[in-house]
Amino acid sequence: MKHALSLDALEVLDAIDRKGSFAAAANALYRVPSAVTYSVQKLENDLGVVLFRREGRRSLLTPAGTLLLEQGRELLAAAERLTETTRQAHSGWESRLNIAIDSILDFEPYYRLIERFYRLKPDLEINIHEEVLGGTWEAVIKGRADLALGAGEPPTNARGHRSVVMNTVQWIFAVPPGHELAQRMLPVKPADIECFRAVVVRDSSRQFAPLSARLFSKQPVLSVPTLSEKIRAQQMGLGVGFLPRHRIEHLLENKTLVEVPVEKSTPDTALHMVWKSNNKGRALRWFVDAFKQPW
Repeated sequence: MKHALSLDALEVLDAIDRKGSFAAAANALYRVPSAVTYSVQKLENDLGVVLFRREGRRSLLTPAGTLLLEQGRELLAAAERLTETTRQAHSGWESRLNIAIDSILDFEPYYRLIERFYRLKPDLEINIHEEVLGGTWEAVIKGRADLALGAGEPPTNARGHRSVVMNTVQWIFAVPPGHELAQRMLPVKPADIECFRAVVVRDSSRQFAPLSARLFSKQPVLSVPTLSEKIRAQQMGLGVGFLPRHRIEHLLENKTLVEVPVEKSTPDTALHMVWKSNNKGRALRWFVDAFKQPW
């Protein structure tokens, strides 16, 4: 059976959308512009649909083109996974490993472990990206990551995944020295805290319902992308909130932040390492085994 679609045509369509024009897509794909135009015209003829409409100097996707691109990207991702699985079946080693690290963790220790791995496999590609809250679990469940570090409690749809507790985080309420809450009768009450803006880290989930944590209901909110930015914002007095003790020990020591006892504390949090049960890649197994050992 002959198919009108090809992966090459889908790659052209994807490049046009990402780069914004036929010329820019041609440059990204190392082709002449006429070759890109021909690919689109052939695809339109083969499918019997119009994929782009002209608006001034711009080419915009039609509804049919948008649908094709959205589902075509899923085919491209599936083809990439198939290629990766085939290579892995041949050697046992992945050609790349995607690791999601939750914002709650300090990255530097993990870089040291990656340095050790490179002595074994210097040519293996490792991609590190940062996630927050539910996004860390989602990264593995949805295939953005092979391994996640610092994930919270497993969600209900975590079947087919393995997780082990890495460590436990102690949360403390911290404000800059001289902050009004540090001068009040301790421990401070939730009603006192609700008068101040809360600094929260945005959940990086793309498809799961976003999570929030350690927030009093009536507080105004300043939303930031990472825990590092939350710490920075609280140092500047832009808001208040709970912070993981291990990330701010040095700030407590030099009095940049001070711990404030609160009447309603927040429980410690277990952080998990997560991976798919059926992933047998040797690089993944190396990291899982390494993280289980003292290092």
